[in-house]
Amino acid sequence: MTVPAPAPRTGHVLQVGPLHPLVEEALDTEFSALRLPDDDAAAGQFLDRHADRVRVAVGSGRTGVGTELMRRLPRLEAVVHFGVGYDGTDAAEAAARGIALSNTPDVLTDAVADTALALYLDVLRRFSAADRWVRRGDWEARGNYPLTVHASGRRVGILGLGRIGRAVAHRLEALGCEIHYHNRRPVPGTEHTYHGSVLELAAAVEVLVVAVPGGPDSAGTVDAAVLAALGPEGFLVNVARGSVVDETALVEALTQGRLGGAGLDVFAAEPHVPEALRELDSVVLLPHVGSATVQTRREMAELTLRNLRSWLTSGTLVTPVG
Repeated sequence: MTVPAPAPRTGHVLQVGPLHPLVEEALDTEFSALRLPDDDAAAGQFLDRHADRVRVAVGSGRTGVGTELMRRLPRLEAVVHFGVGYDGTDAAEAAARGIALSNTPDVLTDAVADTALALYLDVLRRFSAADRWVRRGDWEARGNYPLTVHASGRRVGILGLGRIGRAVAHRLEALGCEIHYHNRRPVPGTEHTYHGSVLELAAAVEVLVVAVPGGPDSAGTVDAAVLAALGPEGFLVNVARGSVVDETALVEALTQGRLGGAGLDVFAAEPHVPEALRELDSVVLLPHVGSATVQTRREMAELTLRNLRSWLTSGTLVTPVG
């Protein structure tokens, strides 16, 4: 005999910001979700009418539930995030109020690690810049492209040896790289070299790969001192969040030749990218596409919906944060 699925608990779902089409379609057809208007004035009027009905909010890592919105939702029980990051949500306020958070770990690990590897190879070997050399006709007009540096066998530091950091390390080990890392505490079972601070890590390596979660706890972790420790022959790769790096200090280090180069998939005020970075051949710029594969985004969408369904039927999350 087939056992019927438990009926969803009553309550309203709120969509915050744009999401993957599969998620948006399900929110509309399966959950009859409310959608927060983008305009601030319209959003205020909307919340005046609907705020006390919202039990679950669904958003992306960047457009989650910030402090003010969370305080306007008195019955909020859970925030379901499409993405591994959740820096758009006030996690401290959520913890204080007992609001559960979920994200979509694991399913995007390989895609983001692949992106980190691509940025690593590109910024050291300057393949994108060499491509532009050919397209501009400089190969014919000016001769061979200038020599670059070797990518294999380097000392690489990974800031954040979590799921993504370990996947990046695995890829770089295939290139014969020596892996160093910094976490809040050493990772059991790893043979990689641990450093007790980000500054110590940067001073010990030639390339620093940033793979820590975003949010207030990690904001500005890679500051001017860390960039100075990497030095003019050092490189930075960031596939985490733009907020983790002091972008002003990064621009100054690159434009003044105090850092060898940077491979960036994330920025402080996306989609804005400082004009100074766009002009440098020593910098590889991507429009936050770390997890942007068809397969990964579909899996993220499916896990987001599994978390939402689970909360509404049982009050539990499939992949809770923390």
